Amino acid sequence: MSEFLVIAGMSGAGRSTAADTFEDLGWFVIDNMPPALLTKVAELVGVRGSEAERVALVVGRAGGERFEDELFPAVDELKNRRNRVTTLFLDASEEALVRRFEGTRRRHPFPGESVVEAIEAERREMRPIRDSADLVVDTSDLNVHELRARLIDIFEKERAGVALQIQVMSFGFKHGIPLDADMVLDVRFLPNPHWQEELRILTGMDGPVRDYVMVQPEARVFLKRMDSLLEFLIPQYEREGKSYLTIAIGCTGGQHRSVVLAEELAGVVTGLGHEPVVHHRDIDR
Repeated sequence: MSEFLVIAGMSGAGRSTAADTFEDLGWFVIDNMPPALLTKVAELVGVRGSEAERVALVVGRAGGERFEDELFPAVDELKNRRNRVTTLFLDASEEALVRRFEGTRRRHPFPGESVVEAIEAERREMRPIRDSADLVVDTSDLNVHELRARLIDIFEKERAGVALQIQVMSFGFKHGIPLDADMVLDVRFLPNPHWQEELRILTGMDGPVRDYVMVQPEARVFLKRMDSLLEFLIPQYEREGKSYLTIAIGCTGGQHRSVVLAEELAGVVTGLGHEPVVHHRDIDR
């Protein structure tokens, strides 16, 4: 049985970086692959003597035509041939995509009178693919090195045989909800350490901030109830075959309360027998 990774995403969201990363990890990578050719590649990989056990296929298009009508049947055919198939979608906010295109002076592959219009058109076209993806990674606030590290972290754990990979992320609502979150939790009901002058310059990784948050009875109740909820939910996700789960915890700025609770919730997840990845998206803003 071969392993296939189908990489799709918004133009400018990091598909080229992903291709380079997986090539470095030892995958056989084919970039800018027309979806109609996916099954042909599977036939070549399946030939006896082929050494390409892990294949990453970066799907793309010429111009702005729709290709989901070709992609979905091709992915289904790969699965029907008893291959292991994962679909990765790379996304990014409109602001980040505009900044990247304007910074590189590249022409967006979708038609539009402006970069914003082209991005909006592509997002409409790509929504069915994004919604069906096994894993969505938001690259809005990641540089190429951070995206590479994120992908390595995710897929090296996958190679180690982790059934359900769980990421616990802190963020600030004022910077936008993470695009790749499966579950969003709002902890702005807790007192904000930002208004304590001696805590303002610290983060949730510092002891005084953690103590300030965790002394609140509501914080302890929150974690206790999340423990019960995740104890129920995680086996259900595993039973349904879900491979990735991103839990996003938000406060106002993403530097204090959400950081503390993300660290604490990661401990809860660990206690349930999993090894979560923790990411603090806005801690340095």
